[in-house]
Amino acid sequence: MASVHESLYFNPMMTNGVVHANVFGIKDWVTPYKISVLALLYEMTASKITLPERRRLNKLILPLQQGPDLTLGQFLQTVEECCPQTAYAVKLRLHEMADGELKDMEYFFSTLPTPFTAFDSEAYKTSVVGLFMRHMLLAYNKLSFSQVYKLYKSLQHYYHSHYAKPTDGQAGLPALVADDSEMDLTSTEDTVGDRIDKEELDTPLHESELNDNAPSRGPLSQKQAEYFLARQAYLLKNDENKALKPAALQEELNNMLKFNPDFAEAHYLNYLNSMRVQDIFLSAHSLLHYFDRLILSGSEGKSNGDEGYGRSLRYAALNLASLHCRFGHYQQADLALQEAIRIAQESNDHVCLQHCLSWLYTLEQMKGSDSTVLTEDSVKMAAHFCLPYLASLGIQSLVQQGATQGKTAHKLMDALKDTDILHWKHSLSELIEISLAQTTSIWRMYGKSTMALQQAQLLLNMSSLEPVNFGVQQNNTEAFTVALCHLAELHAEQVTHLISSCLLAFRPAVEHPLLWMLCDLKIQFERHMNEGKYLLAEPLVTAISALNKTEGLYRKAQVLKALNRSTEAYNILQRLQVHCEKTKCTEMIIRVMLSTAELHWESSGFSTALPLLLQALALARQHHLQSLASETILHLAFTQLMLGVPEQALSVLHEAIEPVLAHGAIMDKGRALLLTARCQIAAAGFKLNDLRSAVFGVDTLNEAAAYFSKLNCKERLRDVYYLQAQLHRSLGQTSQSNKSAMLFRLLDQELQSPAPPVSMRL
Repeated sequence: MASVHESLYFNPMMTNGVVHANVFGIKDWVTPYKISVLALLYEMTASKITLPERRRLNKLILPLQQGPDLTLGQFLQTVEECCPQTAYAVKLRLHEMADGELKDMEYFFSTLPTPFTAFDSEAYKTSVVGLFMRHMLLAYNKLSFSQVYKLYKSLQHYYHSHYAKPTDGQAGLPALVADDSEMDLTSTEDTVGDRIDKEELDTPLHESELNDNAPSRGPLSQKQAEYFLARQAYLLKNDENKALKPAALQEELNNMLKFNPDFAEAHYLNYLNSMRVQDIFLSAHSLLHYFDRLILSGSEGKSNGDEGYGRSLRYAALNLASLHCRFGHYQQADLALQEAIRIAQESNDHVCLQHCLSWLYTLEQMKGSDSTVLTEDSVKMAAHFCLPYLASLGIQSLVQQGATQGKTAHKLMDALKDTDILHWKHSLSELIEISLAQTTSIWRMYGKSTMALQQAQLLLNMSSLEPVNFGVQQNNTEAFTVALCHLAELHAEQVTHLISSCLLAFRPAVEHPLLWMLCDLKIQFERHMNEGKYLLAEPLVTAISALNKTEGLYRKAQVLKALNRSTEAYNILQRLQVHCEKTKCTEMIIRVMLSTAELHWESSGFSTALPLLLQALALARQHHLQSLASETILHLAFTQLMLGVPEQALSVLHEAIEPVLAHGAIMDKGRALLLTARCQIAAAGFKLNDLRSAVFGVDTLNEAAAYFSKLNCKERLRDVYYLQAQLHRSLGQTSQSNKSAMLFRLLDQELQSPAPPVSMRL
């Protein structure tokens, strides 16, 4: 079956005359590069090429016709990648014209198979290729003799500059490009005034679209500039890595605006480019200029219609509000949003009002207010006006709020299931990805690592519904990056660091670098902390704080606690708890409570740690945070063990051991088993009359040692060997006791630090 790109070349019913008139405007110039494209089309019809090669060449037709002029080397290289035989034939055809005489170029145009001269030509009159040939022939036939001669000389220079030195080729090119401005179809006279007007109308562009690193060349037509802007905007939205670098794109846009300051689309692309580098001033400046130019160009039409002055004003205010929201300027965003709502109400624009309402509840969420009522109203109104995108976003926002407020998982999953039906019905692939990423995060928050792993893998293996143009990969969305980070952290927790490293090594193909950078730093930090390399973990705290202040403070307290700087750690934890209570970050509040309880253990304040742990357990169960609830139970069991009630600690442990072994990290599993063994040993009292508990303690310690060996956690391995030596000696197993004692001694000498008291840590 022929591809879509093939139908652009061969199918006469693919497009209509109106579309073609928009694709090929009458202001395209006759240039040596366009003659090269004509030579390519001629060779495609004249020579016999295979079907795969023809398909690859057909994919190049529209970009080559609409895109900026390429050098001969770039053009031949592009064609050669698809079909070397055709590239060689095109090179010979150009050689015949450039090394011959003027009549050779005229002969080429006269023998060119077109819908007018050859009825069996594959270039149909209504196809993209047919219209291109018609346009070029009309433009060539309207040239005067002097203009034809200048075209011939520029063709010679274009061909020979490919074989000359780079300096030679760049010296004479601007002058020849200036001469090409005479060859416009709308003008047969060469006047200075016409040339100046043409430069203002046809916005110049100096960057090759097919080669981002190409040097600056001659100006392009209006249509070529629009093609450049459309493609760069598409790439910025879908695959920022393939777009021009911010500095290069800024230079090109400045060049365009120098010749035509009222080019509204260039201002908008400048706004998008400024957002990439977080340039607040330039992004706001460009956005205001875009709407100013858009209003000026549309003021001649409807003044209050859907496409006129009023629409530009209200969407200008709405975009300005979204810009201020992005940079955290909530007061300015609120003022701009109120202005957009007022103008939309005056114009009775319900769609704009729905967008305003969605930004209104988003703004309230950013400010930390409860926006549940606003979100519910937005969902109802969006469903009433048949706006599935806004309705789905509202439901997903409600699910996110419900997760932070402690709603049960089955209610949230039912809501997401309803939105998924809506997504598949309307082919909203972007929202499908967001829904899967949100489901992954919810399962992870609830402590169900297996379900989170499944959802993340489902997202990464999903084929996007959006059409992929220009070779864009659909792996640069925020949802994709979130799923990638979850997978990396889950594998790091299970000590499969090779897989985790491979996932993070995939980061050049994704956007949102702040997410994967924070994920990478957190994984490195946890690994150093598990291995007892606190001095290596300390520099990572600064980097984490730069990306996320809350996470940075929490990890700084962890490092200080590990370095026995308890007073500083306690002060940081108190500040962090106050901040998290204001921002309603329940997970971090529980973690801070657990760390504070561990600081009380260091001063043997086990009774003072109990109220904190009970409060943390109640909070975790209220919000259905199973992972944190299990960790809190481990802390409670350790506290009870230290208070001398190991039997009660064992009964409490039975509630948490199963979720920890099923969904917990390797470190959590090792700590839980080590604590279980200590409780069993304490309950047995190192006596032979409770042999069953002692044997269970031996098996549990062996399993814990296996987990700590995977982590290379030598400090905890030292504790395990110490307990094993004691237990084997109490059972009369001298050889096993001596072996464990020897392992303990070797690790103690290697660590060169005294073992902390048994009552100081879990």
